[in-house]
Amino acid sequence: MLSRKELDRYYRQIIFPDFDVRGQEKLKNSHILIAGVGGLGSLSSTYLTRAGIGHITLVDNDHVELSDLNRQILYQDENIGERKVDSAHKRLLEMNPHVEITPIFEKIRKENVLSIVKGAQVVVDGLDNFETRFLLNSICVKENIPFIYGGIDGLNGAIMTIIPNKTPCLTCLFKNTPTEKKDFLPVFGFVPGLIASLQSMEAIKLLANIGTPLAGKLLLFDGKTGEFLLSKTNKDNDCPVCGK
Repeated sequence: MLSRKELDRYYRQIIFPDFDVRGQEKLKNSHILIAGVGGLGSLSSTYLTRAGIGHITLVDNDHVELSDLNRQILYQDENIGERKVDSAHKRLLEMNPHVEITPIFEKIRKENVLSIVKGAQVVVDGLDNFETRFLLNSICVKENIPFIYGGIDGLNGAIMTIIPNKTPCLTCLFKNTPTEKKDFLPVFGFVPGLIASLQSMEAIKLLANIGTPLAGKLLLFDGKTGEFLLSKTNKDNDCPVCGK
């Protein structure tokens, strides 16, 4: 049940007709894993915390650097050198004391990925490399956990919601692993901000069962033109992860 303070805090969400108190209670009883607390994860964790997700697990093995501060909104100069998950944990609890935050300072690997995702109802991608994305995609398909992919590069962004056994997975979308750039990707803060906002929306829609998620669809954003492109994705029956 929601307390009086929670009812007041989430009032502007609760009055949405298709959501109401039952939708808010669903969020309170939900557990989300955010993989990576950088440009994407900083903002998605902020919105999902403020929205009242009951339990959020943060996974990251990086420390805050000065070059992060143009886009990673959870951190300030005073946090440079700190573990991102520890700094994020503190800031998020300041935003909403009704949410449980679990910080995990680890690199996601084959050996620990199952234990990390266990219990999560949705996994939100805040990663910066495809090797780990594919690993998460694979375990989410195996464990039947929706995975919300998000990617950025310069002024471009992409998002897709993957629902195991219903939609194409990330491996269906990328037949071959995209070439990773050795140098840092250029990025303006508003691009991960936009994509992470959409990821947060997708997570809430899935958990509260409202609206239509971007399932089986890839949404691309071109910041140079300000245009969005929505395209259908096709399931690969020979996919080594989700094919049959």
